[in-house]
Amino acid sequence: MTDTTAVSIGRLIRDARKQRGLTQQQLADELSTSQSAITRIESGGQNLSLDMINRIADALDSPLISTGTPTSAMNLRIQGETKLSGSIEVRSSKNAAVALLCAALINKGTTRLVGIARIEEVNRILEVLQSIGMKAEWSDDKSVLTLQRPAELDLAGMDLEAARKTRSVIMFLGPLLHYYEKFELPYAGGCDLGSRTVEPHLNALREFGLDVVATEGFYQATVKAGPDKVRRIVLTERGDTVTENTLLAAAQTPGTTIIRNASPNYMVQDLCIYLTRLGVGIEGIGTTTLTVTGVPDINVDVEYHPSEDPIEAMSLLTAAIVTDSELTVTRCPIEFLEIELAILEEMGLKYTLSQEYTSNNGYTRLVDVQVHPSKLVAPKDKIHPMPFPGLNIDNLPFFAVIAAVAEGETLIHDWVYENRAIHLLDLSKLGAQVKLLDPHRLTVKGPTRWRGREMVCPPALRPSVCLLLAALAARGESVLRDVYMINRGYEDLPRRLNELGAKIEVFYD
Repeated sequence: MTDTTAVSIGRLIRDARKQRGLTQQQLADELSTSQSAITRIESGGQNLSLDMINRIADALDSPLISTGTPTSAMNLRIQGETKLSGSIEVRSSKNAAVALLCAALINKGTTRLVGIARIEEVNRILEVLQSIGMKAEWSDDKSVLTLQRPAELDLAGMDLEAARKTRSVIMFLGPLLHYYEKFELPYAGGCDLGSRTVEPHLNALREFGLDVVATEGFYQATVKAGPDKVRRIVLTERGDTVTENTLLAAAQTPGTTIIRNASPNYMVQDLCIYLTRLGVGIEGIGTTTLTVTGVPDINVDVEYHPSEDPIEAMSLLTAAIVTDSELTVTRCPIEFLEIELAILEEMGLKYTLSQEYTSNNGYTRLVDVQVHPSKLVAPKDKIHPMPFPGLNIDNLPFFAVIAAVAEGETLIHDWVYENRAIHLLDLSKLGAQVKLLDPHRLTVKGPTRWRGREMVCPPALRPSVCLLLAALAARGESVLRDVYMINRGYEDLPRRLNELGAKIEVFYD
């Protein structure tokens, strides 16, 4: 099998560049990025998307890079009926990471993010940031990402392919409206979960003078400075990204902004804490009313540790439950898992919590959760998400695979997204009894006698991970093809599960 590690791909790029007689700086100029980024790529210090590999291939006119295994889809071969054991640590939050990367746009000083998740979603945002001039440097051990905003951003050089692969680019609206009278952003992508309107973002940001018109493929933004005043904004949707976008706009606006119906979710709290380190005044962190005192010129050298990811924590707890294993999941952000654990306890799960301790951000409460093998029964009521402090919408899919190992029938109601319940039907390919009632509701009847098979990842992150977790418990061998969606939200998940006793092989077609 051809070696497809980041190091081997970097070596191919280096050799092709030298064959063309280009310096690292010349290649960087061709790609609208920095010489330091090329150094990282060639040393194997940066994971590359297929789009970026193809861009490099075009710049170097090199078929050695543009064809062959490195551009193939990543697949997983899973040997089932796994028992997991030992301990695994929850890593930092994916959603906090992308918010903090966007927030670095408002800081003229240096931002150092410690322990940031090195996942595909982060890579896409970094590609966009670097394409418009942001300097991004990983430490030698890849544990620290240092960001430096240039004096002038090159919006015309934006990597549109990377930008269209993530919805997070919409959070550029809040930071950029303070720097430009006119600018454009591409339509955002991400998971295929159904239509998600951007109107709540636009309603909130109009208070800061932003007007947006959607044209073919782009949001055309114009900004008109308004009078200084106390801005009272009521969000029409208690969404995480709309709250973050409004915070990023308010952070740079002099005076006071009061945001009501704000999301108090984990990634919003992380962003608030980071902004306070920049000198922004924020009252009400963790509540639905945020009072922001803006700073018109932010130039602060800051180091920040993103908090741990409650969605990753839930997925690891689910791995233990589905495989009926004794497993300890450490550094779980308990404030954002309490409802989930209460439902699991009602279903019969036995678990032990450690004493609380504090995350490295100095704010988030953590615990270690030890899961014990348990006989589960279906809950008496339906399982549905609610805004924090309710059950997290991103944790809902895990209850589908958990319900499949419980005795009885469970109703799952995903009232937020039109398509995600449909994607969970793929669990039936592994033996689960899943019945779709409508685009938002499905029933799951257990217990399931899982069986392995070959399938393709659906175009949604959490349902894809649910298939992987179910395959761990299935009889025989399963093959999960094109796992890019899993890599969007999880760093090196197959290797980490293998360290607990799983048998997952990564291969490329």
